[in-house]
Amino acid sequence: MYQLPAVHRGIAERLICLHDEIKGENTLASLSRIAVALYDDTSDMVKTFIHSSDGESPVDGASAPLAQSHSLKQLAKTGARRIINDLTPSANDGGSFSRRLYDAGYRSSYTVPIVNKGTFYGFLFFNSFEIGFFQPPVVQRLRPYAELISLAVMRELDTVRMMQAAVKVIRSVSSARDEETGSHLARMARYARLIAAKMPDHYGLTDEYVEFLFQFCPLHDVGKVAVPDAILLKPGKLTEDEFTLMKGHVVKGVEIIDLMMRDFGLKSMPYLDVLRNIVAYHHEALDGSGYPYGLRESQIPIEARIAAVADVFDALTSVRPYKNAWTNEEAMHLLQKNAGTKFDPECVDILAGSLDEIKVIQARFAETVFD
Repeated sequence: MYQLPAVHRGIAERLICLHDEIKGENTLASLSRIAVALYDDTSDMVKTFIHSSDGESPVDGASAPLAQSHSLKQLAKTGARRIINDLTPSANDGGSFSRRLYDAGYRSSYTVPIVNKGTFYGFLFFNSFEIGFFQPPVVQRLRPYAELISLAVMRELDTVRMMQAAVKVIRSVSSARDEETGSHLARMARYARLIAAKMPDHYGLTDEYVEFLFQFCPLHDVGKVAVPDAILLKPGKLTEDEFTLMKGHVVKGVEIIDLMMRDFGLKSMPYLDVLRNIVAYHHEALDGSGYPYGLRESQIPIEARIAAVADVFDALTSVRPYKNAWTNEEAMHLLQKNAGTKFDPECVDILAGSLDEIKVIQARFAETVFD
């Protein structure tokens, strides 16, 4: 099985350690599961993120619109907490998440919305195999742990968002006005998340990994701020010298990321290597013809292979200074033609099998006059 390097292990690993510590208390020994689901306000989706479970986790890779759950929607709105000491009625009422938890043996739950200064991040779920576990003394004892986990999640997400904001400022004050529009970045990141979430199990890509990949993908071409507009916006084919200058954006991008890591004190940020790999290697090709390092096949990290397919597909289907937008079918044909030589074939196959989801993303994040 493909194993993620240690640097890729983030909040999930800390949650597992904390879960073990919590169960060391006699009154909390039957706490069977702790999980976090994040909220994406651009799509109204709640999606699984991290968990620590005694049994199986039946909702890995799951997502659903917040609007579909009146109860959770109210929690997000009011900040109230919810205790369900018998999941049987919820499971029998047809709630898919409750049914899946119930079928895995879980019988009670305690839900805490993660909210700070008006910003809603998602939900923290506690579950037990016991009916009636979440009595007042247990809930009271869990409160400090709930605060600790919520703070850890918010800290990591805020760190990524701060980086994204900093890059946005860099772009806005630079002279660069290239194809990296807000809509392109939003679509490309979602294509990457779509691919990563469906990758075969042997890659071991957790929900946490997929979320950080999604958050990092908009930073993939940050180095383009150092490329002159005359090259970025040239309507015709670049000369050999111009293309050499263009390719320099990759090395410059890694330098910018490393500078931000150092100056913002973010070197301990989880999944930092995923970010650097996306920036450094998303222009590499399986046959070694990519740039800037000429890596081949498994030498190219999986996150970079995913980002490459997502980036090229959106570039092809978008209007650029030098071309009109291709149709989805035309773009997919090119990817499939070059699968196994330029692009990772598994990534291409997954994207090709997700056309309905692609159309939803394109409709939601269409280009506007403000991009």
